Amino acid sequence: MKIFVDENIPVLTVQTLRNLGHEVLDIRGTSDEGMQDEVLWQKIQKEKRLIITTDKGFSQYRNQSHFGILIIRLKQPNRSKIHQRVIHALNQFDEKDWRGLLVLMRDFVQSNWKAGKS
Repeated sequence: MKIFVDENIPVLTVQTLRNLGHEVLDIRGTSDEGMQDEVLWQKIQKEKRLIITTDKGFSQYRNQSHFGILIIRLKQPNRSKIHQRVIHALNQFDEKDWRGLLVLMRDFVQSNWKAGKS
């Protein structure tokens, strides 16, 4: 699966996803790091990638056509907890299921939102 990870996702998660065979774009340390969310969103959509982030602002795109949004929102986040929630979420859905799907992972619960067909 083609995945984009925001700067706030642990490097361990990036490595694990790559080891699982995913094509992961991590802009950490590149000239694209820190770009505005709207510009980033356009780039992700052009490349047909699932986005993994802790930035709840990406939930504003839930009703648009997209290739998946995974948002991790924890009360006391750390690398280990973020990593565990990402892997848990990705294990729940097949690649084809992510299209139009927003998953919001919290400490113990999750919310799913499927965009309507346009």
